[in-house]
Amino acid sequence: MFKNYTINQTTLPLDMEQFIPETDVAFAVNSLVEAIPPHLFDELEHQLGRPAYHPKMMLKILLYAYTQRVFSGRKIEFLLDDSYRMRWLANHEQVSYRTINRFRNHETTAQLLAEAFVLFRRQLITNQVIDNEAIFIDGTKIEADANKFSFVWRKAATRYERALDEKSEAFYQTLYQEEILPCLKEEGQSDGLSSDQLEEVAHHLEAELHETNTQLAQEQSPKKQSQLKRKRRVYKKYLRQVQADYLPRKQKYERYRRLFQERNSFSKTDTDATFMRMKDDYMRNGQLKPGYNLQIATENQYILAYDLFPNPTDTKTLAPFLDSFLEQHKELPEYIVADAGYGSEQNYMYIHDVLHKTPLITYSTYYKESKKKNKENPFNVENWRYLQEQDEYICPAKRPVPFKGYSRRKDKGGFVRDFKVYECEDCRACPVRSQCTRSKGTQKRQLLVNNSWRYFKAECKKKLLEEKTGSIYRRRKVDVEPVFGHLKAHLAFHRFHLRGKQGATIDVGLALMALNLRKLGKYMERNVRIKTKTSPILTKHIKIGLISIFEKGLLSHSLFLLLLRFNEYLHRLFLSTPFQPCSLLG
Repeated sequence: MFKNYTINQTTLPLDMEQFIPETDVAFAVNSLVEAIPPHLFDELEHQLGRPAYHPKMMLKILLYAYTQRVFSGRKIEFLLDDSYRMRWLANHEQVSYRTINRFRNHETTAQLLAEAFVLFRRQLITNQVIDNEAIFIDGTKIEADANKFSFVWRKAATRYERALDEKSEAFYQTLYQEEILPCLKEEGQSDGLSSDQLEEVAHHLEAELHETNTQLAQEQSPKKQSQLKRKRRVYKKYLRQVQADYLPRKQKYERYRRLFQERNSFSKTDTDATFMRMKDDYMRNGQLKPGYNLQIATENQYILAYDLFPNPTDTKTLAPFLDSFLEQHKELPEYIVADAGYGSEQNYMYIHDVLHKTPLITYSTYYKESKKKNKENPFNVENWRYLQEQDEYICPAKRPVPFKGYSRRKDKGGFVRDFKVYECEDCRACPVRSQCTRSKGTQKRQLLVNNSWRYFKAECKKKLLEEKTGSIYRRRKVDVEPVFGHLKAHLAFHRFHLRGKQGATIDVGLALMALNLRKLGKYMERNVRIKTKTSPILTKHIKIGLISIFEKGLLSHSLFLLLLRFNEYLHRLFLSTPFQPCSLLG
């Protein structure tokens, strides 16, 4: 006998929600989007034209598509027709891929995603999934949706612009001396002409050319006509040189300077992307590719916040990322946890003095300084004896290194460091000079001591050796780093699918929220299974125990003793209450 199978018979339409398991990720997507305040959708509402699709529906289908590793607009459109979960979320609407891509690139979508992360974190704290004690920060570089050969380098552009300025300056001086042009340069301007000044040069040449043509039309003398024609050819040559060469190139280089900002490169196809060395270097030649530096903050492997940065190093991203986290969530946990890539005096000072939080961040030489070889090295300055009253160090040759003065240095980012300078009085004829210093000749050994940096390093060591803060820091490698593995391996998100920083931010935001929803869906499924159904491992234990007891019972025990024994086994395996022999009989 077979079950009824008739596909040609008309049936009543049923609610598709009943076919979806209650622990499905589609319900997590629906609940999250429905919790977003309605006023955030008002910016997308218009009174003109045909009624638009509701932004809630669009955001739901995008989030669910990303949970299923579908990132293409056309494939999302196909999924709307193929998946009954997507049909339920879209209320049976058929949305074009163009509409999907327009909504995905809209600036309001970024605001909706930011609010979704705030609501998601609030929900995790309310349900005690996270304790809001610390955030774990890390970064990874992801390739942009740009041509890898579309690079523009700052040094090359600066060199080409300098050569153009020299040519335009010589060209201007020629026209000025021939009295074709008036004085156009400002007083004190020594470099080449700007694009505005070149446009003014072109206007003057056009006016001179127009006047020459007028004179040529009125002139009757062949000799003067010949002179005017030669003059017109010169003007045409100069005008063509400005309009076809100098002006467009100058405008291009000025646009490049605006796009560079503080970067050293950008891509022509995605001007917000910067060329970086990626971790996936298959050719092993250090190839540079356009990309973004993705920074995330997690707890219990849930992504709480994210941001994109153009600089490839993590050190300079920590302060602006914490500012964006604070602006978005209005609060920061007590502990900021990150790896040694974020350890710098500037970051320690910002977290400790400005944010008034506790940094649990190592520095680049933390593990090296903890080794026995480094601690016993007599030429390591940290091991030199310091005389506080005389304010001097004693070198390995037992010579004094007294205080000489103060020094202040500024790095490329503008951060100022203060140093105390100590200098040995005489390093000549020192038996250990070659081991103590690399300087040659008569140069004396100098020490640059940064007491602020030493203080933060000592605080870092102290916190990491404490039991509580040390255990929090040890959670970092199993909290934030697996998220990138899930993003790239499980979600197959290896590069961005939208261009520009806004598009890339929305794209990766959808992917990160999809990871959160997938993890939350598994968490809900596990809780439901514990409440309603014995897990497979426990079921296996029950079967093994039942078989062993049943075999023994058939051979040597009565059925009553068999049941009592099985009841005792269940209590011993699952329950914390003491065993009561008569509980089975009521």
